[in-house]
Amino acid sequence: MKVKVRQDDTLWYYSQLFAIPIHLMIDSNLHVDSNNLQVGANINIPGFIIKSHTIVSGDTLWKLAKSRSLLADALFLVNPGIEAENLKVGQTILLPERVVKPIVNGNRQYDFEDMIKDIQELQSIYPFLQSRSIGNSVLGKDLLELQLGRGKKRIHWNGSFHANEWITTNVIMTFLNEYLLALTNMAPIRGFYVEPLYLEAFLSIVPMVNPDGVDLVLNGPPNQEPYNHEVIQINGGSMDFKDWKANIRGIDLNNQFPANWEIEKKRKEPKAPAPRDYPGDAPLTEPEVIAIEKLTRSSNFSRVLAFHTQGEVIYWGYEGLEPREAETLVKEFSRVTGYEAVRFVDSHAGYKDWFIQEWRRPGFTFELGKGVNPLPLSQFEEIYQETLGAFLASMYM
Repeated sequence: MKVKVRQDDTLWYYSQLFAIPIHLMIDSNLHVDSNNLQVGANINIPGFIIKSHTIVSGDTLWKLAKSRSLLADALFLVNPGIEAENLKVGQTILLPERVVKPIVNGNRQYDFEDMIKDIQELQSIYPFLQSRSIGNSVLGKDLLELQLGRGKKRIHWNGSFHANEWITTNVIMTFLNEYLLALTNMAPIRGFYVEPLYLEAFLSIVPMVNPDGVDLVLNGPPNQEPYNHEVIQINGGSMDFKDWKANIRGIDLNNQFPANWEIEKKRKEPKAPAPRDYPGDAPLTEPEVIAIEKLTRSSNFSRVLAFHTQGEVIYWGYEGLEPREAETLVKEFSRVTGYEAVRFVDSHAGYKDWFIQEWRRPGFTFELGKGVNPLPLSQFEEIYQETLGAFLASMYM
């Protein structure tokens, strides 16, 4: 919701008027000098939207404000020049309305376009949520990083490295929406008030690393050539892409990192682009992987969490290079999710492997749910409830 600054208004006053923490107010208005607001400037009020209301008999501004747990000045602010004593039946006014319900519906097939629409709406309601493109997919889709928080702990989450594991994006976006709601409503998640987390942790989120692959699995081949022809050829002529893990060029993005990549190259069965497991001709050839690599190198992350499916396990070690604190963290992750913590697995060239190798900091691969990929949406609610505790723990630990 946007309002215009009046004489003597301050962000602190707006935070009191709308019961929004001052740091969220400041972070929603980085375009202004928070200590010197200019009359007439546009200001964002996070957690609110504007609704039209037609005056009926008995309405007063004070009654309308009270029914929304607001002070009357909130209504004067969004209705400049309104005469409180001269409301007329049938007159249309504007009312601030606090957002108390999520807009993300993760329990559905969720492609790149769905995610973009949700991100845009979330940013409109919660302008302290920042986004930027960190690169582009093979087909030119923006690889979006979402950022929020003020803390020194720099935490990175990502999902949908693998195309048929698209449900991980749903889980991430659903939690993000729940977190934003809790922040602006000063409400708990599982009895845990999350406002301190905003001040202690900085979140970097890439919810869909492989948008071309996700769209291929959910919507079929792209119109663009040569990719339309090539993916059908790689898929053996089949138009059923539900088992496709790779990017649109048939390269497995989580086998593309320079952490003993040569071992994976030598032993992987596909020796050419394939629906899964082909590590490419060299590490870091794919634009999606290059974008994640550059983001990670420039961001000084304290820890990273990569969300995959399936198996209900958490992989947390690599070649003995992981720090001691990784074991403490994974024990808490295991406790809150019920997932098995596995230190070593005979695998290389993954994002978590490379992060641990390069920085000697905690990195984790979460394998959500059980069964055969792609996991059915009937598991979504269970997976989400299991993972919710890990999201929180990654910030408070």
